[in-house]
Amino acid sequence: MSQNKSNRLMPLIMAVCVIVGIMIGTFYANHFSGNRLSIINSSSNKLNNLLHIVDDQYVDTVNINKLVEGAMPQILAELDPHSVYISAKDVQMVNDDLKGSFSGVGIEFTIREDTIRVQNVISNGPAERAGVLAGDKIVSVNDTAFVGKKVTNEEAMHRLKGPKDTKVKLGVMRYGEKKVRYLTVTRGDIPQRSINATYMLDERTGYIKIKNFGENTYPEMLIALAQLSQENFGNLVIDLRGNSGGYLASAVQIANEFLPKDRLIVYTQGRKSQRQDYRSDGHGSYRQIPLVVLIDESSASAAEILAGAIQDNDRGTVIGRRSFGKGLVQQPIAFNDGSMIRLTIARYYTPSGRCIQKPYTSGDDKDYEEDLIYRYQHGEYFSQDSIKHTGPAYHTNIGRTVYGGGGITPDIFVPEDTTGMTSYYKEAGMTGLILQFAYKYTDENRGRLGEMRTMKELDAYLVKQHTVEKFVDFADRNGLRRRNLMIRKSHKLLERFINSRIIYNVLDDEAWIEYLNADDPTIDRALNVFKAGQAFPKKPEAQPKTNKTAMLGPAYDHNVAVMKCVMTAKA
Repeated sequence: MSQNKSNRLMPLIMAVCVIVGIMIGTFYANHFSGNRLSIINSSSNKLNNLLHIVDDQYVDTVNINKLVEGAMPQILAELDPHSVYISAKDVQMVNDDLKGSFSGVGIEFTIREDTIRVQNVISNGPAERAGVLAGDKIVSVNDTAFVGKKVTNEEAMHRLKGPKDTKVKLGVMRYGEKKVRYLTVTRGDIPQRSINATYMLDERTGYIKIKNFGENTYPEMLIALAQLSQENFGNLVIDLRGNSGGYLASAVQIANEFLPKDRLIVYTQGRKSQRQDYRSDGHGSYRQIPLVVLIDESSASAAEILAGAIQDNDRGTVIGRRSFGKGLVQQPIAFNDGSMIRLTIARYYTPSGRCIQKPYTSGDDKDYEEDLIYRYQHGEYFSQDSIKHTGPAYHTNIGRTVYGGGGITPDIFVPEDTTGMTSYYKEAGMTGLILQFAYKYTDENRGRLGEMRTMKELDAYLVKQHTVEKFVDFADRNGLRRRNLMIRKSHKLLERFINSRIIYNVLDDEAWIEYLNADDPTIDRALNVFKAGQAFPKKPEAQPKTNKTAMLGPAYDHNVAVMKCVMTAKA
């Protein structure tokens, strides 16, 4: 009987043992491992409960969806400056910037006096085929008037973009005509170029301007290099100034073209992301060409990856001013309603081990956003000695010193040119009056300007047209008082700004960039580096040893680098 009784109780005993085991395990998990999942579930329930209570008991009717939409950006802002929420209506526009193409009508426009003004018509695009011309004013879309305060960039793109092969009817007012003419445009694929200038700076030096790093940047780069090869280039300038970044993969592919086999290009690592190395495969076609990379304070993210890879591998010379300092990697995560977040999941490190993310305080974006203003006010744009590095020193493959913790510091510093700068010039630019005048002048003189096909031809014509004096009269009529002494001092800057915008309006990006580069001190410095045979960095002269810390080389301890980067990020 005793044996039978114990057999009957055995299942109950085992069940009790399992329950006790679970309770003990839960206790230790809660107290020693933090039980993060429970905390997250608890917080999530708390948020859900709050929304339910507000929806159920608040004094007024509340749009809960709108409340959530407003809360999402605030929650992500508590993490870092680059983790962001993108609403469903903005996802398409954000993604279009980096995709190889989008579906639309094929125009570049500006908004003046609450009206869309066609600035440029994309060659062989849908709008050109329908008869739209640069200078046209779009006053209606699909027989509905589209002028006034409702005309915003966002609303204009919403109405003009659309699925391929769909039609949109545009009402346009053309200069010199009194009646609206109606044109039906069949939307099509509009290519997005990320390389907007490729030409020869001199008989030996090729130049490529990369605007951002999108899906097609690498094939565009190969085409640009092939074009320069046809002109027998022997040196290369890659201009990354103003390049805010984009896809890491594109930057890696381009770096691979210039590096010997098995060189580290960049690596990424995060709390839940294991270290991933990106290395060159040795198949690049331009591994020996003398190379200069241009950067400035607006060069960020993928642009810094490329510049850092070239610098740390001693493959070329970096010229300009300290870059932005974005060393965080975002992963897009979509929601069912079409919205998405870009969540920071890792940091990236240059080959020497540098984390170049500039300092930030979680939940406070103000100082981060105003960092470039701070740099300007403290003289960094004008003096190399004013650069303040927040990270430790690292060393390249041949022992050159480089710094982390706030962007890529160039090998050769070129200050911003302030010659001729006055408050009149600043106000003329910041108020948009120069852009308005340039468009008005272009619009009123399209017949004559359109006869000129090259930048040099147009430049020579504009120099004789006294555009600065015409602008001064225009500005005076529109609220910017004439100041003769300042105008004389800023005459060269004003002429350069005004004429560059007219050239842009009449021709294209490449002509505009070529015009601005003609007297650019950074371009001049790059050409001098090639002439002096200094494009390939040289090993620094040996210094007397002081201590081990000072002699840390390219094999800098990664754990120390990660720790310093993380500590800086949370300061």
